[in-house]
Amino acid sequence: MKLTIQSQVLRDAINKVLSVVDKKNSRPILTNCLIKSQGQKLELIATDLEVSAKILLNAQIEQEGSFCINSKNIADILRELPNDDVIMSVDNSNLLNLTCKNINYSLLVTSTEEFPQLSFQNSSSEFRLKTKQIAQIINKTSHAISTDETRLYLNGIYLQMTDSKLRAVAIDGHRLALLDTHEFIGENKFLVDGVIVPRKGISELKKIADTYPEDDVSISLDDSFMFVNARNEYYLSIRLIAREYPKYQTVIPSKTTNRFHIDRNAILNAVKRIKILSNEKTNGVKLNIQKNEIVISTNHPALGQATETLPITYDGKATEIGFNAKYLIESLSVLNETDVTFEFNNELSPVVIKADDLPEFLGIIMPLKL
Repeated sequence: MKLTIQSQVLRDAINKVLSVVDKKNSRPILTNCLIKSQGQKLELIATDLEVSAKILLNAQIEQEGSFCINSKNIADILRELPNDDVIMSVDNSNLLNLTCKNINYSLLVTSTEEFPQLSFQNSSSEFRLKTKQIAQIINKTSHAISTDETRLYLNGIYLQMTDSKLRAVAIDGHRLALLDTHEFIGENKFLVDGVIVPRKGISELKKIADTYPEDDVSISLDDSFMFVNARNEYYLSIRLIAREYPKYQTVIPSKTTNRFHIDRNAILNAVKRIKILSNEKTNGVKLNIQKNEIVISTNHPALGQATETLPITYDGKATEIGFNAKYLIESLSVLNETDVTFEFNNELSPVVIKADDLPEFLGIIMPLKL
C-alpha cells in the first residue's frame, strides 16, 4: 500500500474517530484504527462495538491496501507534523513508513483480520434531519441525561415520532427536558415505538452536526442500531439502548395553578451567585416567591448566607420552593436570553420551566426539600 495525503486532512479525520476508540481495552484490536485505501479514497474506521465511526478522505493512492494501527499513537504523531504532504507506505514486514518533509517514522501495524466487520447502512428505514435540528435537540436536552449506570434506560436521549413531530426526551429522575421538532417527515416503525440513543452516540452525533452545520444527514434504524450518513463521507453506527423508556408523560403536570415570568439572564446569574454559599452536597437554594418579587437565598453553616431579590410578574400566593442550584442553572442555560416562565402547583410539585420564545421546549425540575 502506498498513498499521499495532506497531514491536516488526515489529522482532522483521526481526531474525529479517536473518541470512538475503546478506552477500556477490552480487546486490544479495538484500540486500533483500521485504515484502508481503495480507488482514490482513504477509509478510516474506529469502534468500541457500541459506537463506530467511518470517514472517507480523498488521497493520491498509488497502491491499495489496509492495516490497523494504534489510534492514539498515530493521532499523537499527526498532531506534531507540519502542514504538508504525508506519504504512507506499508510493505510486507508489518511496518508503516510515514514521511512528511524530512521527518520519518516506521510504525508497527497489525493485520486487519481481527478487526470487527461493521455495517454503516440500512436504507430500508431512512429519513433525513437537518444538522441544525440535531444540534438543537442535543443542546436543549442532553443536560438531563442520567449518569446513573444502574438505570441504563436513562443514559441517553429518547426519540419518538408522534403527530408528525420528532420528540426528544431526557430524564434523570430529578429533571426532564423535552423538545419537539415539528414538520418531521419520515415514516419509520422504530421511531413510532421510540428509540434510546446512548450518551456516547449523542456525543458523536454532535460532532457531525458541528462538522456540517448547514447540511442535513441521512439516518436509518433497525431494532438495534442507528446509522448516520453525512455527505457520504462521515458515517456513524450507534447501538441503541435495548430497554423500555419510562412513561415520562406522568411527570408532566396536566395543569398548574401558579406561574411567574422572569428575565432568564437575571435569575440565571442570581442563582450562580447564591450557589457559591450553598451546601456542597445538595447545592440547595430557596426561591421565596411573592407578589411581583422573588428572593433567592441559601445558608451555609460554616460559610454564611446569601440572598438576592429580583422583580417578577406574579400575583399568586406566597410560596417557598427549594432547588438544586446545579439543576436550575443547567436547565436555564439551554434557554434563549428572553423571559422564561415557571409553572407550579405547590412547593412539592414538579416545576415546569418554559421559554416564551421556544414553545416547542419543556423543562421540569423536581423541588428539593431544604
